[in-house]
Amino acid sequence: MNPRYTLALTLLVATAACNPFHREPVSEVRRDANANARWRASLVTPAALSGAVQMHGSAAMQPTANGQATLLSVSISNATPGGVHPWQVRRGQCGADQGAFSSGTTFQPVKIGDDGRGEAGSTVAGLTPEIGDFFVTVYASAANPETVVACGNLAPPAR
Repeated sequence: MNPRYTLALTLLVATAACNPFHREPVSEVRRDANANARWRASLVTPAALSGAVQMHGSAAMQPTANGQATLLSVSISNATPGGVHPWQVRRGQCGADQGAFSSGTTFQPVKIGDDGRGEAGSTVAGLTPEIGDFFVTVYASAANPETVVACGNLAPPAR
């Protein structure tokens, strides 16, 4: 076979195998419709309890799917396995409480699993605030609601 034809055939096969115009289908990407309306907080143990308790966690406040209510959630880690911790969303900032975010709201306590982690959530009637100061506080127990074991200021969504 002619070396020119062999070279041309080799280039043709290599080009077909490495077709730069062939694209695999793109994976489906789902967008979070509330991503730009979500308030977020990092929860930490107050300095006064440093050494005794070192909880970490996060919290969020966002509109529900229909936008008519507000979904509140909290997640904590490095807690004592088997513990049960009441929590609330409050107005103001950690250390400067200005009252309940939603009076009459019952927040299911965070139940801690064997791995020291727990999550809880609650839905509150009404639109999610667009401005203001809010924070999430986690208490030691129902019997000891004066002791805050984790707190975090909710940062407003980027607009």
